[in-house]
Amino acid sequence: MTVHKTIDAMRAASRAAKLTGLRVGLVPTMGALHEGHLSLVRAAKAQCDVVVVSIFVNPLQFGPHEDLATYPRTFERDCDLLEREGIDFVFAPATQEMYPADAVTYVTVEGLSDKLCGRSRPGHFRGVTTVVAKLFSIMEPDLAFFGQKDAAQAAIIRRMVRDLNIAVEIIVCPIVREPDGLAMSSRNAYLDPQQREAALVLYRSLMAVKEVFDQGERQAARLIEVGRQALAKAPTVRPDYLEIVDPDTLDPLPELNRPALVAVAAFVGGTRLIDNILL
Repeated sequence: MTVHKTIDAMRAASRAAKLTGLRVGLVPTMGALHEGHLSLVRAAKAQCDVVVVSIFVNPLQFGPHEDLATYPRTFERDCDLLEREGIDFVFAPATQEMYPADAVTYVTVEGLSDKLCGRSRPGHFRGVTTVVAKLFSIMEPDLAFFGQKDAAQAAIIRRMVRDLNIAVEIIVCPIVREPDGLAMSSRNAYLDPQQREAALVLYRSLMAVKEVFDQGERQAARLIEVGRQALAKAPTVRPDYLEIVDPDTLDPLPELNRPALVAVAAFVGGTRLIDNILL
């Protein structure tokens, strides 16, 4: 496994692989890797000849009062995990490598970037699409792998790729959960034992919605109310949103007569967590 810290070196390595006809897969991450990330890595290895994992805590996607400074950084451990998985390259640039001081160009997917987490975190998705567009430009991967937990992010990146004619296939892999249902997240490390227990209410709220859906309910307002009632059973958890939307447009669905994304976000203590299911 080779670690590249400059754009030129990473671009050269990826180009060399592609020139020999190898299929390049990219797994973009912010590090602090867990089994969810590793599931993406394994999917990439299964479908690609060469796999690149980027590790970059992207400042553009953090708001002014968010956890950029305290976001977990475990680079050596991450590299050990990736080496064990047989990854070919790690791309780990410094902030100034990705964003020169005079950089003024951003990528925004209008109409989608202000929905769900974008409404709660203004500028977040602009930061995501800008960095992902840069990674695609640097590595020109054939496939890129993202997790279903970040469903809105995946929808926005799919739209960016379509609109900008980027020659990459977006693969979205299932959420990986702890045995008790909690979606794996690097931010779970912030939770103390009581908060960890309270955080289970996100998944339980989604399961409550699914149960009523499976019983035949198709009106979104009723399903959302069921989810909100489930969230209320954990009074220490502060809901941000619980919505039912089209998985591609992120527009609210009043009636579930086609596939739907049920997405929830909530604060557990000072930690914001997200989860979702597809119905």
